[in-house]
Amino acid sequence: MNQLWVTLAPHLPFMLEGFLLTVFACTLAIIGAVIIGALMASLRTSGNRIVRGVAFAYSDVFRNTPFIVQLFFFFYGLPEIGIYIGAFETGVIALSIIGGAFVSDVIRSGILAVDQGVIEAAKVSGLSRWTIFTKIVLPIALRTSVRPMGSVLINMVLTSSILSTITINELTGTAKIVASTTFKPFEVYLVLLVLYASLTYALSLLINTVHRRLNRAMDTGGAA
Repeated sequence: MNQLWVTLAPHLPFMLEGFLLTVFACTLAIIGAVIIGALMASLRTSGNRIVRGVAFAYSDVFRNTPFIVQLFFFFYGLPEIGIYIGAFETGVIALSIIGGAFVSDVIRSGILAVDQGVIEAAKVSGLSRWTIFTKIVLPIALRTSVRPMGSVLINMVLTSSILSTITINELTGTAKIVASTTFKPFEVYLVLLVLYASLTYALSLLINTVHRRLNRAMDTGGAA
């Protein structure tokens, strides 16, 4: 253990920078994925066949192609047609898009699971379709979708390790550099395993907390 500390101590600040960059990138990507997912889920339940078809096409394309191919398309392909985006921004956008495709599936399932009686009662009350969707259907769908959505978001954090392939020195990228510098891959990647496990565990605790609070809020609202 002492030898491990002596070997890695000089490199820990560098790995910490990578860890913080991973946290920042994943935070932005998760926010983007939830926004995109909610939007696409609403479009996939639209009464307009064209809108619904476009939303389904988006979901199918990004759920059924490798993330690394999508990432390379954005990072190496888009400059060929004059679109230049920084590596970090590309990584966040790519993660948001693929995450949004999976999140849209989860939220759509939540929307379809909403009791039709609740919707009909809202219509009888004279509420507009937009109000019914944003004030009644979507909040209920999100509450029931938090737990399964959590699995998607945790997988996004794990997938973020692929961002190291486009020169982003996030957690995995810094670990590769430290391993090649110290010639201690066992020790370096052991630390990497611990850091990723800690990050996903913290995210799972956050998801459970959000789930409990949403349920408590809905129960209180129902009781009122």
